[in-house]
Amino acid sequence: MSALVFLEGADELSLQALTLGESLGDVRAVRFDGPYAPAAWAKAIVDAAGDADIIGPGSDRGNEVLAHVAAQLDLPFAANVTEVRGNDVTRIRWGGTLQEEARIHSERKLLTAAPFAFAPSSSPLQAEVLSPSLDGSVTVVDQVAPDSGGKVSLADAKVVVSGGRGVGSSEGFAILEELAELLDGAVGCSRVVTSAGWRPHADQVGQTGTKVSPDLYIACGISGATQHIAGCKGAKKLLAINADREATIFAHADYAVVGDLHEILPAITAELRKARAV
Repeated sequence: MSALVFLEGADELSLQALTLGESLGDVRAVRFDGPYAPAAWAKAIVDAAGDADIIGPGSDRGNEVLAHVAAQLDLPFAANVTEVRGNDVTRIRWGGTLQEEARIHSERKLLTAAPFAFAPSSSPLQAEVLSPSLDGSVTVVDQVAPDSGGKVSLADAKVVVSGGRGVGSSEGFAILEELAELLDGAVGCSRVVTSAGWRPHADQVGQTGTKVSPDLYIACGISGATQHIAGCKGAKKLLAINADREATIFAHADYAVVGDLHEILPAITAELRKARAV
């Protein structure tokens, strides 16, 4: 058997997709330079794959491109797969809150690897660059990156201090900013915060925001809705701070603090400053 693996680059999700591809047989890796054009990229992948299985990363682009591939080939597509057993797969649904056992009724597999379900491949990365025809294709002509102000980005941060409704206001995020700066981390937030206009959408962690995988995720005043957990479940450790001892977030936390975040965060910050002064 053989598999063609679509890579976005040398990012972690692509290397995890490569691991999934390697488990299916001989691997051929491909990537694209130039503007993002999902339908055109999919056509180039279909032409290059022959009758091989096609694997992609479980990213927004990976899932979109593979969906176009499936439509062009008229084949079933299993997204966010965590395990493959012949024609049977396990995949995550509903932002990771449900595991589905499914059977692929096709001789070829079209799959994306669920984020952080596979270890990144250690094989030397040698990806062929495909050059699709963009005639008549919809392409991305420009991207505007959020202004990070020179700070670590949310996706790359090893520590994320994230706030929800319990922070109370945009001004309330000052104590989160202070703690994040001490920890060389980034500040995130829940959807309700962006909806209230307290923080920009670029700061949102969740199913419709950024998916993060820091060493430590500190959830402050966040209830723990399914959509938010989908964005932070890749964290190695989760510390939850909430005044409501029945908050759903505690069911996902490695460490829990029940209390007022406006008292607890300044106390943590003060202890950190004291320890660093020694």
